[in-house]
Amino acid sequence: MTALRELTVDHSANPVGTGARPVFGWQITSDQPDTRQRSRRIEVRDLAGSVVWDSGVVTDDHSVDIGYGGAPLRPLARYRWSIEVETTAGRAESAGTFVTGVVDADWRGASWIGASQPTPAAPIVRGAFEVDAAPDEAYLVIAAGGLAHVELDGRPVDDSVLGPGFTDYDVVTQYTVADVTAQLAAGTHVLTAELGRGFYGMLGRNTWNWETAPWHDDPCVRLLLVIRGADGEQVVVTDDTWRAVDGATTSDDLYAGEDFDARRRVVGAGSAGTDVSDWPRVRVATGPAGAPEPQRQPPIVVAGHLEPESVVELGEGRWVVGFERVVAGWVEIEADGAAGDVIELRFGETLEPDGTPNHEDEKGYFDGRFQTDRIILDDTRETGPLRWHPRFTWHGFRYVEVRAPRLPRLRAAIVHTRAPRIGRFSCSDPLLNTIHELTVRTILSNLHGIPTDTPKYEKNGWTGDGMVGARMMLQNLDTHELLAKWSADIAHSRHGAGAPQVIAPHGGWRMDWSPAPTWHSALLLVPWEVHLQRGDRDVLAAVWPDARDYLRFEIDRSPGGIAETTLGDWVAPDTDAGGGNPPEDARIAATAFLIAMCDTAARIAVELGEPADEWLAAAQRSRAAFVATFWDAGRAEVRGVGDDGYRQAHAVLALAFDVLPEDARQPAADRLAADVRDRGDHLWTGALATKHILPVLTRFGHADAAVAIATQTTFPSWGHWVELGATSLWEHWKPESRSRGHYFLGTIDDWLYGDVAGLRPLAPGWQRARIEPGVTATALSEAEGAVRTPYGDLSVRWRRGGAGLAPDELELTCEVPVGVTAEVVLPGVRREVGSGVHTLRAHA
Repeated sequence: MTALRELTVDHSANPVGTGARPVFGWQITSDQPDTRQRSRRIEVRDLAGSVVWDSGVVTDDHSVDIGYGGAPLRPLARYRWSIEVETTAGRAESAGTFVTGVVDADWRGASWIGASQPTPAAPIVRGAFEVDAAPDEAYLVIAAGGLAHVELDGRPVDDSVLGPGFTDYDVVTQYTVADVTAQLAAGTHVLTAELGRGFYGMLGRNTWNWETAPWHDDPCVRLLLVIRGADGEQVVVTDDTWRAVDGATTSDDLYAGEDFDARRRVVGAGSAGTDVSDWPRVRVATGPAGAPEPQRQPPIVVAGHLEPESVVELGEGRWVVGFERVVAGWVEIEADGAAGDVIELRFGETLEPDGTPNHEDEKGYFDGRFQTDRIILDDTRETGPLRWHPRFTWHGFRYVEVRAPRLPRLRAAIVHTRAPRIGRFSCSDPLLNTIHELTVRTILSNLHGIPTDTPKYEKNGWTGDGMVGARMMLQNLDTHELLAKWSADIAHSRHGAGAPQVIAPHGGWRMDWSPAPTWHSALLLVPWEVHLQRGDRDVLAAVWPDARDYLRFEIDRSPGGIAETTLGDWVAPDTDAGGGNPPEDARIAATAFLIAMCDTAARIAVELGEPADEWLAAAQRSRAAFVATFWDAGRAEVRGVGDDGYRQAHAVLALAFDVLPEDARQPAADRLAADVRDRGDHLWTGALATKHILPVLTRFGHADAAVAIATQTTFPSWGHWVELGATSLWEHWKPESRSRGHYFLGTIDDWLYGDVAGLRPLAPGWQRARIEPGVTATALSEAEGAVRTPYGDLSVRWRRGGAGLAPDELELTCEVPVGVTAEVVLPGVRREVGSGVHTLRAHA
């Protein structure tokens, strides 16, 4: 049987709030092997059933990112689309829906509004309106300078939190669209929005200068509600007739935490029967200058909860509540007490020697307190228990110190961007399975609209971190749109000139990290990885003007083809536990990444139909300069000025990016493997080179060395963290590591998928793939893995020996989705297969 599944519009199922020219996708399933799509036909209809676009029958096998080709779509309107395909195994059809955003850029007169007299408190703005009858469709558009918690008649309009998305507000302002059709009936209704500061209106000083960002202002919101029914269209907008009042959240800061005074709760703010005539009118605000765009990345949500694992009483009115692992989010409390009772919550990832959570700002990045929430109770005998959690901040924590007259009931809320798991991995070694799980957990803890670099300390989108982590994000989790959005953030950080910033979005941080091509490379390498994993060509086209111009700038400031950087192989084992560059010549990493960027630019140019000669020539010049400057053929070593002995990272990056001549690569890899052995089977790399060391060793015939590093349990290693009780990944190899929620050393996961399971894309979107486990003759005896390609799940399972097999015999079973062709490679066996389930055997 042939069927269609996983229908998407703009890479989401039945989305609400698409762009003006959506793209469509689908997956084909079939019980017949080697099924191929022969033709397709897409039809789009409006709510009345009229056809607005018919693609006609198109004879090809394309099923990913098929662009809408009809007349302009109406704004804030629901459409039904259908797809019919003809395959070699028969015909199939299916249908879905989508709702457009403000695709005509007409906000119907909606104004930006905020508190009449801004204070540190989070204001609540309110507007009421009448509806004559239940509507056929109703859509609410939400844009904010900062964060907005929006309710209709006292109920949240969706399950999102900490939105809309964070951007460079001078370039782009994101909005979300909520379908509120089911929440409206005839009668009076009330819209309210409580406004938080986020990165838009931060008041506390911080080292990244968010408090003085170019867009900085008090929080504001713009709402547009469009209601359609039998009697036509009704529009409700924010304007100067709305009312505002300070709410019970008396201060909010992404780093410091939140204050809440229950005595100031605004009872009935969302009720039509509440008299608000004494509330002052709102202030019409200027609002963000950035162009409005629909929020493309999935929303941040409460993804789960953890109950306390331990409670330790430290003394009168002081407890430490522990949870099973490090998470990002907050705690939900239920508290009883007298009016004026204070509850203070201090969040930390680790415990100090005295048993209290480490909630300190060790580096002095912020003024005042850090990771602390304070709640003042009203008289709960009259109002009932207070149920509370913050709305405008999140924390990185495993432990919470509670200071209160009595211990409230607590549970941890896990908060991150909605990113379903789309990959899986396991193998015969339990340690590697644990490391994989900790990696995925830690990535999730750092997805908050952008990839962040610790939920506790920074919450910033460091470009180098996301660059090394992009592949494992995309293979494990549905992060396509998040990383596509963030790629645009990186491009926007240039503001049309020079290099991108090292954090994106960027709020005018006055520290100059230039030059840093190792981190700037994210402008090319992240969108290319999105393209490679998901087949998204638009992400390349969107960033290419900035990427191209930046790369020319970088080439021009790299005399003779040798580049320099302020950021080298960060957090190598011999650096300070607080972070830093290792004692080695950073020009080697800088030049290797310059070459990688030039190679990638050439690939992007080809994809976009442009000449690649400029980039190939620049790469050739830098390769020649690299070899002349750094390659010691006699020692088979890549050596720089000021190196402290042999540096693994130099060889790793030179081999990973094919910098060395062909005849030099195997000797360099052999020398690298010898150093690994000399160090007792340990790596000695930081964030940049750790990503590549295991794949490089495996590629050049040293899979045993790669497995020995991967399964090591003494310093420095992932297993050492596990031996020390890690429940997440750390920022540094050393036990004194500052952050316990940092993913950038977890890139062993690339190797787990690519070499242990053996899954690698050969063409964008995995349309062609290679299945070639590289560790079948090592201590590992079996593995399985799967990645969800745009065409469906590509999976593999292999084992050596065991039931029905000779001790050295291999059996590999793979399942290939329709639309993918896979090259399966085992020792002495190479076979190309189409869709279906395939089993091969060979001898290790």
